[in-house]
Amino acid sequence: MNVFSHNGQIKPASTAVIPLSNIEYAYGFGVYESMKLRKGVLYFLNQHVPRLLQSAQEIELEHPFTTEQISTWIQSLVNNLETDSCNLKIMLIGSKRPEDCNLYIIPLAPLYPDRKLYKKGAKAICFNYERWKPNSKSLNMLPSYHYYSKAKQDGCYDCLFVDNDGFICEGSRTNFFCIKEKTLYTPPLKKILEGVTYQTIIYVAQENNYKVIEQDINPQDLPNYEGAFLSSTSSKIMPLIQIDEFEFDGISAKLKELMQLYNVFLEQCNGEFKGVR
Repeated sequence: MNVFSHNGQIKPASTAVIPLSNIEYAYGFGVYESMKLRKGVLYFLNQHVPRLLQSAQEIELEHPFTTEQISTWIQSLVNNLETDSCNLKIMLIGSKRPEDCNLYIIPLAPLYPDRKLYKKGAKAICFNYERWKPNSKSLNMLPSYHYYSKAKQDGCYDCLFVDNDGFICEGSRTNFFCIKEKTLYTPPLKKILEGVTYQTIIYVAQENNYKVIEQDINPQDLPNYEGAFLSSTSSKIMPLIQIDEFEFDGISAKLKELMQLYNVFLEQCNGEFKGVR
């Protein structure tokens, strides 16, 4: 990618540097969002930007930026790109003084999971770990990076974090659901990051008469469900065929139906979303 945005100014990608002396960046005092641009359609801008600012509030990161400013800067960068498909990473890095904060918008190559996984299902592995301030998407990603790397070494798509009470909460970069017939089960919102894809999946599910229940999910109870899946900006709905040693009996009919409904939604929504009903 040839350009990026820094505090609203579009600059050559070759000048994208962060000083080694920036202690806030080094210590992870910042928040981020990942968005996708596909065939010229920018998805869910009106959800991603407010959540970026909500994450900043969660970690008490004071800054001068507004929703309108950031949205305008994202659109401006998109208009100056030489591609119509990429991922966008928005990073808000804190400082000792709010006026010295920095906001970077960086275009990255799009991520496309292996299509075979949508047909045969992916694997996940559990680790005991609780994220600090789970409702924020902070730059403090060392544990997530560590456990995600271990999961990849074991041939898994992602890892799943199990809290101190023994319940599955979320993946290192994904939300987690179980499904039984036309009911989705999701960990309590207070324990997880409410992803934008998570919100849109719930919207599509409810619009098509699926029920959604928030409840704790114990790994030992997985046999009580017909299936499970992960969700994220790049993954959309990624069905799981195996979690640790437990294997599901394929991808359930209702999960396949939901995957198809969600793909249709993405094709027809033109990147806009009004909210969960």
